[in-house]
Amino acid sequence: MAVEIYCDGACIGNGRKTNRGGWGAVIKGSGKTREISGGELNTTNQRMEIMSCIKALEAVATINDVFCVYSDSAYLINCMNDKWYVKWLRNGWLNASKNPVENRDLWERLLALIDGKQISFRKVRGHSGHTENEMADELASTAAQKLIGE
Repeated sequence: MAVEIYCDGACIGNGRKTNRGGWGAVIKGSGKTREISGGELNTTNQRMEIMSCIKALEAVATINDVFCVYSDSAYLINCMNDKWYVKWLRNGWLNASKNPVENRDLWERLLALIDGKQISFRKVRGHSGHTENEMADELASTAAQKLIGE
C-alpha cells in the first residue's frame, strides 16, 4: 500500500509585499496519520503549495515505499504530471516565454526529493469536502494565521 500525502498551501495577503504564508500536509501510511505544517513571511500561495509537498516528502525521506501525493494545486500537479520541469531543465530554467521559471529554488528541491522514488501526483478538488485535503488546508491556514503580528 502506498504512503498517501495530502498537501496544501495558503497565503494571507497573496501578492502584497507583506503577507503570511502557510503550508500543511497530512501523511498516511502503515495505519498511522501524521500532520505537519509551517509558515513563512513574504511569500506566495504558489510557493506554499510547492513547499507543502517538499516538507511532506522530507518527512518521509527515509521510507522506501510507493508514494501518492494529492493536492488541489494545478500548478504543482500539472508540473509533475506533464513534466514541465523537463523542458525547464533543457532550456536552462527558462519557461515557454523565455522568462526565468518562477520558484526555481523550490522546484529544484522537489526534483531532488522525487529522484529515484515511485511517486504519483493526483489532483483533488479544493474545498469539496475531501477530508484529508480539508485537513491540509486547515493546517496551512492555521500556520499562516500564526504569523500575524510577526
